[in-house]
Amino acid sequence: MTPGDWGLLQPVTAGTPDAAGDDQVLAAMVAVEAALLRAWARVDGTDDDAAARALGPVALDREALVDGVARDGVVVAELVEQLRDHLEQLEIPAPRLHTGATSQDVLDTALMRVARTAFEQLRVQLAASGTALAVLADAERDAARVGRTLGRNAAPTTLGAQVAGWLDGISSAVATVDRTRFPVQLGGAVGTGEQADRAGGRPGAITALRSALAEELDLDDPERSWHTERTPILAVATAAATVTSALGRIGRDLVTGSRDGVDEIVLADGGRSSAMPHKRNPVGPVVMSAAALQAPGLLSTVVRAAVSVDERPAGEWHAEWSALRELVRLASGSADAAARTVAGLTLDREAAARNLRDAGVGSADDVTLAACGKVVDAAIARFRSTLDDGPGR
Repeated sequence: MTPGDWGLLQPVTAGTPDAAGDDQVLAAMVAVEAALLRAWARVDGTDDDAAARALGPVALDREALVDGVARDGVVVAELVEQLRDHLEQLEIPAPRLHTGATSQDVLDTALMRVARTAFEQLRVQLAASGTALAVLADAERDAARVGRTLGRNAAPTTLGAQVAGWLDGISSAVATVDRTRFPVQLGGAVGTGEQADRAGGRPGAITALRSALAEELDLDDPERSWHTERTPILAVATAAATVTSALGRIGRDLVTGSRDGVDEIVLADGGRSSAMPHKRNPVGPVVMSAAALQAPGLLSTVVRAAVSVDERPAGEWHAEWSALRELVRLASGSADAAARTVAGLTLDREAAARNLRDAGVGSADDVTLAACGKVVDAAIARFRSTLDDGPGR
Protein backbone atom coordinates (compact mmCIF):
# COMPACT_ATOMS: atom_id res chain seq x y z
CA MET A 1 0.00 0.00 0.00
CA THR A 2 1.14 3.54 -0.61
CA PRO A 3 2.04 5.73 2.40
CA GLY A 4 -1.14 6.50 4.31
CA ASP A 5 -3.06 3.69 2.57
CA TRP A 6 -4.33 1.28 5.20
CA GLY A 7 -7.28 -0.38 3.45
CA LEU A 8 -10.04 2.19 3.89
CA LEU A 9 -11.29 1.84 0.31
CA GLN A 10 -10.25 -1.72 -0.51
CA PRO A 11 -12.76 -4.26 0.86
CA VAL A 12 -11.19 -7.03 -1.22
CA THR A 13 -8.15 -7.18 1.04
CA ALA A 14 -9.49 -5.59 4.22
CA GLY A 15 -9.17 -7.85 7.24
CA THR A 16 -6.86 -10.34 5.53
CA PRO A 17 -3.06 -10.55 5.80
CA ASP A 18 -1.42 -8.35 3.16
CA ALA A 19 0.12 -10.77 0.71
CA ALA A 20 2.34 -8.21 -1.02
CA GLY A 21 2.71 -5.19 1.22
CA ASP A 22 5.83 -3.10 1.73
CA ASP A 23 6.84 -5.21 4.71
CA GLN A 24 6.70 -8.39 2.65
CA VAL A 25 8.61 -6.90 -0.27
CA LEU A 26 11.28 -5.38 1.99
CA ALA A 27 11.77 -8.65 3.85
CA ALA A 28 12.05 -10.45 0.52
CA MET A 29 14.72 -8.05 -0.73
CA VAL A 30 16.79 -8.59 2.42
CA ALA A 31 16.31 -12.33 1.98
CA VAL A 32 17.59 -12.06 -1.60
CA GLU A 33 20.76 -10.25 -0.46
CA ALA A 34 21.35 -12.87 2.23
CA ALA A 35 20.73 -15.70 -0.23
CA LEU A 36 23.19 -14.12 -2.67
CA LEU A 37 25.88 -14.24 0.03
CA ARG A 38 25.16 -17.93 0.61
CA ALA A 39 25.15 -18.53 -3.14
CA TRP A 40 28.62 -16.98 -3.46
CA ALA A 41 29.83 -19.25 -0.67
CA ARG A 42 28.68 -22.23 -2.71
CA VAL A 43 30.32 -20.93 -5.89
CA ASP A 44 33.75 -19.87 -4.65
CA GLY A 45 33.92 -20.82 -0.98
CA THR A 46 33.65 -17.26 0.36
CA ASP A 47 32.76 -17.53 4.04
CA ASP A 48 29.81 -15.16 4.30
CA ASP A 49 27.56 -17.39 6.36
CA ALA A 50 27.81 -15.13 9.42
CA ALA A 51 26.94 -12.11 7.30
CA ALA A 52 23.97 -13.89 5.74
CA ARG A 53 22.65 -14.85 9.18
CA ALA A 54 23.16 -11.30 10.44
CA LEU A 55 20.83 -9.99 7.73
CA GLY A 56 17.90 -11.83 9.28
CA PRO A 57 16.54 -9.60 12.07
CA VAL A 58 18.08 -6.42 10.68
CA ALA A 59 16.66 -3.05 11.78
CA LEU A 60 16.24 -0.67 8.84
CA ASP A 61 15.64 3.07 8.69
CA ARG A 62 12.37 3.20 6.81
CA GLU A 63 12.33 6.96 6.40
CA ALA A 64 15.75 6.76 4.78
CA LEU A 65 14.50 3.96 2.53
CA VAL A 66 11.61 6.14 1.34
CA ASP A 67 14.04 9.00 0.78
CA GLY A 68 16.18 6.61 -1.23
CA VAL A 69 13.26 5.71 -3.47
CA ALA A 70 12.63 9.41 -4.16
CA ARG A 71 16.32 10.05 -4.77
CA ASP A 72 17.31 6.95 -6.73
CA GLY A 73 14.04 5.80 -8.27
CA VAL A 74 14.37 2.41 -6.60
CA VAL A 75 15.01 1.42 -3.00
CA VAL A 76 17.85 -1.06 -3.51
CA ALA A 77 20.79 1.35 -3.43
CA GLU A 78 19.75 2.71 -0.03
CA LEU A 79 18.91 -0.77 1.21
CA VAL A 80 22.35 -2.14 0.31
CA GLU A 81 24.02 0.83 2.01
CA GLN A 82 22.05 0.20 5.20
CA LEU A 83 22.82 -3.52 5.10
CA ARG A 84 26.51 -2.80 4.64
CA ASP A 85 26.47 -0.34 7.56
CA HIS A 86 24.66 -2.92 9.68
CA LEU A 87 27.33 -5.55 9.02
CA GLU A 88 30.16 -3.08 9.64
CA GLN A 89 28.68 -2.18 13.02
CA LEU A 90 28.68 -5.87 13.87
CA GLU A 91 32.26 -6.12 12.55
CA ILE A 92 31.21 -8.88 10.17
CA PRO A 93 33.05 -8.80 6.82
CA ALA A 94 30.86 -9.31 3.75
CA PRO A 95 32.97 -8.73 0.64
CA ARG A 96 30.36 -10.39 -1.56
CA LEU A 97 27.35 -8.33 -0.44
CA HIS A 98 25.36 -7.44 -3.59
CA THR A 99 28.26 -8.59 -5.77
CA GLY A 100 27.17 -9.50 -9.28
CA ALA A 101 23.68 -8.07 -8.80
CA THR A 102 21.99 -4.87 -9.83
CA SER A 103 18.91 -3.18 -8.39
CA GLN A 104 16.58 -4.89 -10.82
CA ASP A 105 17.96 -8.31 -9.90
CA VAL A 106 17.11 -7.79 -6.26
CA LEU A 107 13.66 -6.28 -6.73
CA ASP A 108 12.53 -8.66 -9.49
CA THR A 109 13.61 -11.65 -7.43
CA ALA A 110 11.98 -10.27 -4.29
CA LEU A 111 8.68 -9.73 -6.09
CA MET A 112 8.82 -13.27 -7.43
CA ARG A 113 9.42 -14.57 -3.92
CA VAL A 114 6.48 -12.56 -2.57
CA ALA A 115 4.23 -13.73 -5.39
CA ARG A 116 5.20 -17.37 -4.91
CA THR A 117 4.39 -17.23 -1.21
CA ALA A 118 1.05 -15.54 -1.91
CA PHE A 119 0.20 -18.12 -4.57
CA GLU A 120 0.99 -20.98 -2.22
CA GLN A 121 -1.44 -19.52 0.31
CA LEU A 122 -4.20 -18.76 -2.16
CA ARG A 123 -3.94 -22.26 -3.63
CA VAL A 124 -4.82 -23.63 -0.21
CA GLN A 125 -7.88 -21.38 -0.16
CA LEU A 126 -8.87 -22.38 -3.68
CA ALA A 127 -8.58 -26.03 -2.71
CA ALA A 128 -10.81 -25.44 0.32
CA SER A 129 -13.42 -23.68 -1.81
CA GLY A 130 -13.31 -26.41 -4.43
CA THR A 131 -13.65 -29.18 -1.87
CA ALA A 132 -16.76 -27.54 -0.41
CA LEU A 133 -18.24 -26.93 -3.86
CA ALA A 134 -17.65 -30.55 -4.88
CA VAL A 135 -19.68 -31.74 -1.91
CA LEU A 136 -22.43 -29.22 -2.66
CA ALA A 137 -22.57 -30.09 -6.37
CA ASP A 138 -22.92 -33.79 -5.59
CA ALA A 139 -25.63 -33.19 -3.00
CA GLU A 140 -27.69 -30.97 -5.33
CA ARG A 141 -27.17 -32.85 -8.61
CA ASP A 142 -30.93 -33.60 -8.91
CA ALA A 143 -32.26 -30.32 -7.49
CA ALA A 144 -34.10 -28.78 -10.44
CA ARG A 145 -33.80 -25.10 -11.30
CA VAL A 146 -34.30 -22.88 -14.30
CA GLY A 147 -31.22 -22.14 -16.37
CA ARG A 148 -30.91 -18.57 -17.55
CA THR A 149 -29.20 -17.30 -20.68
CA LEU A 150 -28.78 -13.69 -21.81
CA GLY A 151 -30.65 -12.58 -18.70
CA ARG A 152 -33.78 -14.61 -19.49
CA ASN A 153 -35.30 -17.92 -18.37
CA ALA A 154 -34.07 -20.61 -20.76
CA ALA A 155 -34.37 -24.33 -19.94
CA PRO A 156 -34.34 -26.72 -16.99
CA THR A 157 -31.07 -27.60 -15.30
CA THR A 158 -30.07 -28.33 -11.69
CA LEU A 159 -28.46 -26.55 -8.80
CA GLY A 160 -25.76 -29.20 -8.88
CA ALA A 161 -24.89 -28.41 -12.48
CA GLN A 162 -24.62 -24.71 -11.63
CA VAL A 163 -22.26 -25.44 -8.75
CA ALA A 164 -20.27 -27.73 -11.02
CA GLY A 165 -19.69 -24.74 -13.28
CA TRP A 166 -18.25 -22.82 -10.34
CA LEU A 167 -16.10 -25.82 -9.47
CA ASP A 168 -14.72 -25.87 -13.02
CA GLY A 169 -13.60 -22.27 -12.51
CA ILE A 170 -11.82 -23.24 -9.31
CA SER A 171 -10.09 -26.13 -11.11
CA SER A 172 -8.93 -23.80 -13.89
CA ALA A 173 -7.63 -21.31 -11.35
CA VAL A 174 -5.72 -24.01 -9.46
CA ALA A 175 -4.25 -25.39 -12.69
CA THR A 176 -3.12 -21.89 -13.69
CA VAL A 177 -1.49 -21.33 -10.31
CA ASP A 178 0.27 -24.70 -10.54
CA ARG A 179 1.68 -23.89 -13.99
CA THR A 180 3.08 -20.55 -12.91
CA ARG A 181 6.82 -20.35 -12.47
CA PHE A 182 8.73 -17.90 -10.28
CA PRO A 183 12.28 -17.42 -11.60
CA VAL A 184 15.14 -15.60 -9.97
CA GLN A 185 16.60 -12.58 -11.72
CA LEU A 186 20.38 -12.26 -11.87
CA GLY A 187 22.20 -10.61 -14.72
CA GLY A 188 24.12 -7.67 -13.33
CA ALA A 189 24.33 -4.23 -14.85
CA VAL A 190 23.35 -5.04 -18.45
CA GLY A 191 22.18 -8.62 -18.10
CA THR A 192 25.36 -10.39 -19.23
CA GLY A 193 26.58 -11.48 -15.81
CA GLU A 194 29.97 -9.93 -16.46
CA GLN A 195 30.39 -8.62 -12.91
CA ALA A 196 29.76 -12.07 -11.45
CA ASP A 197 32.20 -13.66 -13.89
CA ARG A 198 34.89 -11.12 -12.93
CA ALA A 199 34.27 -11.55 -9.21
CA GLY A 200 34.25 -15.32 -9.56
CA GLY A 201 37.46 -15.26 -11.55
CA ARG A 202 36.15 -17.39 -14.40
CA PRO A 203 33.72 -17.30 -17.32
CA GLY A 204 30.38 -18.84 -16.46
CA ALA A 205 30.46 -17.96 -12.76
CA ILE A 206 27.13 -16.20 -13.29
CA THR A 207 25.54 -19.49 -14.34
CA ALA A 208 26.60 -21.25 -11.16
CA LEU A 209 25.71 -18.24 -9.04
CA ARG A 210 22.22 -17.92 -10.52
CA SER A 211 21.57 -21.62 -10.01
CA ALA A 212 22.73 -21.45 -6.39
CA LEU A 213 20.63 -18.35 -5.74
CA ALA A 214 17.55 -20.08 -7.13
CA GLU A 215 18.12 -23.06 -4.84
CA GLU A 216 18.69 -20.84 -1.80
CA LEU A 217 15.38 -19.02 -2.40
CA ASP A 218 13.44 -22.06 -3.65
CA LEU A 219 12.70 -20.25 -6.91
CA ASP A 220 13.12 -21.41 -10.49
CA ASP A 221 16.40 -21.02 -12.38
CA PRO A 222 15.59 -19.44 -15.76
CA GLU A 223 19.19 -19.94 -16.92
CA ARG A 224 19.15 -16.40 -18.28
CA SER A 225 18.53 -12.79 -17.43
CA TRP A 226 15.07 -11.39 -18.24
CA HIS A 227 15.58 -7.69 -17.50
CA THR A 228 13.66 -6.57 -20.59
CA GLU A 229 12.12 -9.91 -21.62
CA ARG A 230 9.19 -9.69 -19.22
CA THR A 231 7.18 -12.82 -19.95
CA PRO A 232 7.89 -14.18 -16.43
CA ILE A 233 6.17 -11.12 -14.93
CA LEU A 234 3.37 -11.40 -17.49
CA ALA A 235 2.82 -15.02 -16.49
CA VAL A 236 2.44 -14.19 -12.80
CA ALA A 237 0.20 -11.20 -13.51
CA THR A 238 -1.97 -13.22 -15.88
CA ALA A 239 -2.29 -16.04 -13.37
CA ALA A 240 -3.42 -13.60 -10.69
CA ALA A 241 -5.97 -12.08 -13.07
CA THR A 242 -7.20 -15.57 -13.99
CA VAL A 243 -7.85 -16.35 -10.34
CA THR A 244 -9.81 -13.13 -9.84
CA SER A 245 -11.85 -13.74 -13.01
CA ALA A 246 -12.78 -17.29 -12.04
CA LEU A 247 -13.81 -16.20 -8.56
CA GLY A 248 -15.51 -13.06 -9.84
CA ARG A 249 -17.78 -15.14 -12.04
CA ILE A 250 -18.79 -17.17 -8.98
CA GLY A 251 -19.35 -13.98 -7.02
CA ARG A 252 -21.70 -12.61 -9.68
CA ASP A 253 -23.75 -15.83 -9.64
CA LEU A 254 -23.92 -15.74 -5.85
CA VAL A 255 -25.22 -12.17 -5.89
CA THR A 256 -27.90 -12.84 -8.50
CA GLY A 257 -28.91 -16.20 -7.08
CA SER A 258 -29.34 -14.82 -3.57
CA ARG A 259 -31.23 -11.67 -4.54
CA ASP A 260 -34.78 -11.12 -3.29
CA GLY A 261 -37.27 -12.91 -5.50
CA VAL A 262 -34.78 -15.54 -6.63
CA ASP A 263 -33.65 -16.89 -3.24
CA GLU A 264 -32.00 -20.03 -4.64
CA ILE A 265 -28.72 -19.29 -2.87
CA VAL A 266 -28.51 -18.70 0.87
CA LEU A 267 -25.45 -16.90 2.22
CA ALA A 268 -24.44 -17.49 5.82
CA ASP A 269 -24.08 -13.82 6.72
CA GLY A 270 -23.87 -10.37 5.23
CA GLY A 271 -22.70 -6.83 5.74
CA ARG A 272 -24.73 -4.03 7.26
CA SER A 273 -26.38 -1.20 5.37
CA SER A 274 -25.86 2.34 6.64
CA ALA A 275 -29.42 3.35 5.71
CA MET A 276 -31.46 0.12 6.05
CA PRO A 277 -30.96 -1.79 9.31
CA HIS A 278 -32.97 -4.75 8.02
CA LYS A 279 -30.70 -5.26 5.01
CA ARG A 280 -27.78 -7.69 4.81
CA ASN A 281 -25.46 -7.25 1.85
CA PRO A 282 -23.60 -10.15 0.14
CA VAL A 283 -20.17 -8.83 1.01
CA GLY A 284 -18.09 -11.88 0.10
CA PRO A 285 -19.53 -12.22 -3.41
CA VAL A 286 -19.34 -8.45 -3.88
CA VAL A 287 -15.63 -8.29 -3.12
CA MET A 288 -14.99 -11.32 -5.36
CA SER A 289 -16.74 -9.48 -8.18
CA ALA A 290 -14.94 -6.22 -7.39
CA ALA A 291 -11.53 -7.89 -7.57
CA ALA A 292 -12.32 -9.33 -10.98
CA LEU A 293 -13.47 -5.94 -12.26
CA GLN A 294 -10.26 -4.23 -11.07
CA ALA A 295 -7.83 -6.83 -12.44
CA PRO A 296 -8.04 -6.10 -16.20
CA GLY A 297 -6.80 -2.53 -15.87
CA LEU A 298 -3.86 -3.63 -13.74
CA LEU A 299 -3.04 -6.45 -16.12
CA SER A 300 -3.12 -3.97 -18.99
CA THR A 301 -0.43 -1.92 -17.26
CA VAL A 302 1.81 -4.98 -16.93
CA VAL A 303 1.25 -5.91 -20.57
CA ARG A 304 2.11 -2.40 -21.76
CA ALA A 305 5.20 -2.30 -19.54
CA ALA A 306 6.42 -5.53 -21.14
CA VAL A 307 7.01 -3.61 -24.37
CA SER A 308 10.44 -2.75 -23.01
CA VAL A 309 13.62 -1.29 -24.46
CA ASP A 310 17.43 -1.47 -24.17
CA GLU A 311 19.16 -3.78 -21.69
CA ARG A 312 17.17 -2.25 -18.83
CA PRO A 313 14.28 0.17 -19.39
CA ALA A 314 13.52 3.65 -18.11
CA GLY A 315 9.97 3.67 -16.74
CA GLU A 316 8.50 0.43 -18.03
CA TRP A 317 10.00 -1.65 -15.23
CA HIS A 318 8.96 0.90 -12.62
CA ALA A 319 5.37 0.88 -13.92
CA GLU A 320 5.06 -2.85 -13.22
CA TRP A 321 5.65 -2.80 -9.49
CA SER A 322 2.37 -1.50 -8.13
CA ALA A 323 0.25 -3.17 -10.80
CA LEU A 324 1.82 -6.59 -10.26
CA ARG A 325 1.60 -6.61 -6.51
CA GLU A 326 -1.95 -5.24 -6.53
CA LEU A 327 -2.94 -8.11 -8.80
CA VAL A 328 -1.37 -10.53 -6.32
CA ARG A 329 -3.23 -8.81 -3.49
CA LEU A 330 -6.55 -8.96 -5.34
CA ALA A 331 -6.14 -12.65 -6.14
CA SER A 332 -5.26 -13.41 -2.52
CA GLY A 333 -8.10 -11.32 -1.12
CA SER A 334 -10.61 -12.81 -3.53
CA ALA A 335 -9.52 -16.36 -2.72
CA ASP A 336 -9.91 -15.61 0.99
CA ALA A 337 -13.39 -14.13 0.45
CA ALA A 338 -14.39 -17.11 -1.67
CA ALA A 339 -13.24 -19.65 0.93
CA ARG A 340 -15.17 -17.87 3.69
CA THR A 341 -18.28 -17.48 1.55
CA VAL A 342 -18.41 -21.01 0.21
CA ALA A 343 -17.88 -22.47 3.67
CA GLY A 344 -21.28 -21.08 4.76
CA LEU A 345 -23.13 -21.54 1.48
CA THR A 346 -26.44 -23.44 1.20
CA LEU A 347 -28.93 -23.83 -1.64
CA ASP A 348 -32.72 -23.64 -1.43
CA ARG A 349 -34.25 -26.50 -3.44
CA GLU A 350 -37.80 -25.31 -2.89
CA ALA A 351 -37.10 -21.82 -4.16
CA ALA A 352 -35.31 -23.26 -7.20
CA ALA A 353 -38.24 -25.61 -7.96
CA ARG A 354 -40.70 -22.74 -7.60
CA ASN A 355 -38.72 -20.54 -9.95
CA LEU A 356 -38.61 -23.36 -12.50
CA ARG A 357 -42.39 -23.81 -12.35
CA ASP A 358 -42.98 -20.08 -12.66
CA ALA A 359 -40.62 -19.83 -15.63
CA GLY A 360 -42.82 -22.05 -17.77
CA VAL A 361 -39.91 -23.68 -19.61
CA GLY A 362 -40.81 -27.29 -18.77
CA SER A 363 -39.70 -29.67 -16.07
CA ALA A 364 -36.42 -31.42 -15.40
CA ASP A 365 -37.05 -34.92 -16.75
CA ASP A 366 -34.80 -37.97 -16.55
CA VAL A 367 -32.75 -36.91 -19.55
CA THR A 368 -32.14 -33.48 -18.00
CA LEU A 369 -31.13 -35.00 -14.67
CA ALA A 370 -28.83 -37.53 -16.30
CA ALA A 371 -27.12 -34.83 -18.35
CA CYS A 372 -26.69 -32.63 -15.29
CA GLY A 373 -25.36 -35.59 -13.32
CA LYS A 374 -22.65 -36.15 -15.92
CA VAL A 375 -21.67 -32.48 -15.70
CA VAL A 376 -21.36 -32.80 -11.93
CA ASP A 377 -19.32 -36.01 -12.11
CA ALA A 378 -16.95 -34.54 -14.70
CA ALA A 379 -16.40 -31.36 -12.69
CA ILE A 380 -15.68 -33.26 -9.48
CA ALA A 381 -13.30 -35.64 -11.26
CA ARG A 382 -11.46 -32.76 -12.91
CA PHE A 383 -11.09 -30.93 -9.60
CA ARG A 384 -9.71 -33.97 -7.82
CA SER A 385 -7.33 -34.67 -10.69
CA THR A 386 -6.13 -31.07 -10.69
CA LEU A 387 -5.36 -31.21 -6.97
CA ASP A 388 -3.60 -34.56 -7.34
CA ASP A 389 -1.47 -33.31 -10.22
CA GLY A 390 -0.29 -30.21 -8.34
CA PRO A 391 3.30 -29.40 -7.32
CA GLY A 392 4.95 -31.88 -4.99
CA ARG A 393 2.25 -34.50 -5.48
